[in-house]
Amino acid sequence: MKAFGQYEIWFITGSQHLYGDETLRQAGEHAKEIAAFLDSSDDIPLKVVYKELVKTQDEIYDTIKEANYDDNCVGIITWMHTFSPSKMWIKGLGILNKPMLHLHTQYNRTIPLNEIDMDFMNLNQSAHGDREHGFIAARMRIARKVVVGYFKDSSVTAEIGAWARSAVGIAEGFQLNVVRFGDNMRDVAVTEGDKVETQLRLGWSVNTHGVGDLVAVMEQVTDGEVDALFRECSEKYTMPDTNLEAVRYQLRIEAALRRFLKEGRFGAFTTNFQDLWGLKQLPGLACQRLMESGYGFGGEGDWKVSALLRIMKRMSLGMDGGTAFMEDYTYHFEEGNELILGAHMLEVDPSIAQGEVRIDTYPLGIGDREAPARMIFESAAGKAITASLVDMGGRMRLIVADVECVKPIGKMPNLPVASTMWKPLPDLRTSAKAWILAGGAHHSVLSYALNAQHMRDYAEMAGIEFVHIGKDIDINDFKRDLALSDMLWQMKLK
Repeated sequence: MKAFGQYEIWFITGSQHLYGDETLRQAGEHAKEIAAFLDSSDDIPLKVVYKELVKTQDEIYDTIKEANYDDNCVGIITWMHTFSPSKMWIKGLGILNKPMLHLHTQYNRTIPLNEIDMDFMNLNQSAHGDREHGFIAARMRIARKVVVGYFKDSSVTAEIGAWARSAVGIAEGFQLNVVRFGDNMRDVAVTEGDKVETQLRLGWSVNTHGVGDLVAVMEQVTDGEVDALFRECSEKYTMPDTNLEAVRYQLRIEAALRRFLKEGRFGAFTTNFQDLWGLKQLPGLACQRLMESGYGFGGEGDWKVSALLRIMKRMSLGMDGGTAFMEDYTYHFEEGNELILGAHMLEVDPSIAQGEVRIDTYPLGIGDREAPARMIFESAAGKAITASLVDMGGRMRLIVADVECVKPIGKMPNLPVASTMWKPLPDLRTSAKAWILAGGAHHSVLSYALNAQHMRDYAEMAGIEFVHIGKDIDINDFKRDLALSDMLWQMKLK
């Protein structure tokens, strides 16, 4: 069962009429067999749909035009079984608006030394046919993923599967509506951004509603709806013995938010502790529950992290490990065991929780409201990434850092929020220095499911800058690469 039931990748094979009907018949059969194998692979979470062999400029153009306008098609895979003259592809590639993967493979794994003849050579020309195809894509500056290897190898199917998830991220972005309840936190720079350019590039439609609009929906929520959510929470989490009215108030916010988001077709939202008109508590438990069910969220009006969380949750559908809203909060500078404690005021996503998840109510030093209820838990150990999307003025930059989440080094009985600990790679000093040099935000998305390659593919599809901080980073090289990247992007903008 594919994780993304409605989405498809189209498998398009190129050839030409030069080699005769028998060669074309065999090429079509081979392409259909390869597409069927890819479709059956557990590594690829989308349907792979075989499309009839394309042999002329018009066939190529018509197939790509059809892909462009099919909402279920999130990308195309191209493969040249024979030599497909690439001038035939110019018209079609010129209109392509879906992600493209160029699969450089062949039908046979090995050279059949005793049987190889000119018929075999006419049929199996991928080694040079794909080079012709690669040239025109490079000449036309087509953003694409190139995967090389035998199509049955797990390394090949895994790479295609990772790319497919990134293509889903692009498709989901052009359907994503984000609602901001109020503006972003006053005087904060990194949560600002060009929403028009973001919609042009990533598809995200970001708009604002007054908090009063949410309060009006809360007034329509019945006690029965709150009771049902309370029973659900009682079965799923450890509940407090006191302050149950604070919990019920958060569940009333949750019910209203769910209705508001569903009716407005919003996939992500933000709140701001400085804008709580009509609310008795800053939404905490309500936000956590919504994130747990797949919505994106950003604190302090951070719409970029909210949308990015939603996209990464969709990309990681069906994968092990959670994907959560996060903030670097404080450091553990023990020599040789430097760590980051990640947390937030209230709203860390329980999709990354391990062990007991309890609900409790504690005072909050900001927002000037009643003590809000929230979930409290510790997260799992394991490999993960943190991702931040920032507006560099005229362009977006996606920054991804590799981290190793660890079991907490001790109990924190007085910390009334959800938390996680991680070791940045290669170490805290190097990673934090690189993150700051790159302009990474304090809010991020923490994902145990996705890796840097998923996010690199996504950035390349979207045409935005990508910065990776990993175990092999050298700070001097990193600074040079940032400077060169800045120069190149400035040239593109002129």
